[in-house]
Amino acid sequence: MQSPCNSMSRGHYAGRILFVLALLCVAASQPAFGQDLQEQSDGHHSPEHTRGFTFKDLGILPGGSISLAAAINNHGQVVGEADAANGAGRAFLFEHGVMTDLGTLPGGFFSSATGINDRGQVVGIADTASFTSHAFLFEYGVMTDLGAFPGGDDESEAFGINNRGQVVGYSNTASATHAFLFEHGVMTDLGTLPGGGSSIAFGINDRGQVVGQAEIGSATHAFLFEHGVMTDLGTLPGDLESVAFAINDRGQVVGNSENGHGSSHAFLFEHGVMTNLGTLPGGTFSSASGINDSGQVLGEANTASGDTHAFLFEHGVMTDLGILPGGANGFSVAGINNRGQVAGFSLTASGAQRAALWTPEDCQSDHDYGRDESDHNR
Repeated sequence: MQSPCNSMSRGHYAGRILFVLALLCVAASQPAFGQDLQEQSDGHHSPEHTRGFTFKDLGILPGGSISLAAAINNHGQVVGEADAANGAGRAFLFEHGVMTDLGTLPGGFFSSATGINDRGQVVGIADTASFTSHAFLFEYGVMTDLGAFPGGDDESEAFGINNRGQVVGYSNTASATHAFLFEHGVMTDLGTLPGGGSSIAFGINDRGQVVGQAEIGSATHAFLFEHGVMTDLGTLPGDLESVAFAINDRGQVVGNSENGHGSSHAFLFEHGVMTNLGTLPGGTFSSASGINDSGQVLGEANTASGDTHAFLFEHGVMTDLGILPGGANGFSVAGINNRGQVAGFSLTASGAQRAALWTPEDCQSDHDYGRDESDHNR
């Protein structure tokens, strides 16, 4: 999923759910990844190796200077946002070593990709000719406007898509922001938790289970939507707010729980129980952003020195991924696929954002994974 604080070109969403923004920007602002990228004239960098991972800077669009990755599928295709030569943010798809501009909706200026499924279908947000921002679906080389709820201010955004082509995100109603599920050409309002006004959906699995965040009274809680019902997942003990960012096909949910005083911990929710994943040794903060079908949890956490590192949580242990080649001043990880590949962004020595891919050195090839070229929608 895409972090609101990672968006390069728009600010319309920043005020929607302030807890999400404040929580995610903590990690993005921390120093991390000790070595600087060595910038080259073509904007691309050779892969570097460390701690069992290969690091790759995915580069930039022609004429641009910055990029960020928001999602990755099981074939290693990465999507995100990069600035074009005219300075506008553009949705991109990175595959086979090439970053491709996916364009905009007709008459629009800006676009940003936030999700991709294993069929190569891409979702995100793009400007329309009427200067509003709508959720889009990109497939077969065409970007389609998914519209918005009637009666609202004509704004929507998509964050996730499963392999059935079901899309989730948010759209504005006449009075609030509500999570939606889009399928078969219809955008359905998922409602809110009891006593709440707003909701937003961030992730969906192949079983059609949806996760996100919704207001409940004066707080915001993580939710799970299934069988037509939105269920409050609560918070970790003593905390006030929570948000769910991702769900795998086993129904395991990850996100963050926050105490209201700037401290948050990553959580794993399964079998009706929310478990605190803790922090790295000496750290005080953790944030979970993705989970694959093996139950590997990806996130960020600070260390005793105050630096923020990516972590991988599995078999009850949070492992520091260490000082990967990346950037002098910051980074963010966005998603993990079933092969253990991680997508996100890092900073160059000059402070520019660059989309990045971390691949385990024992990662199987697309051929081994069973990639079917007929699934591609480009």
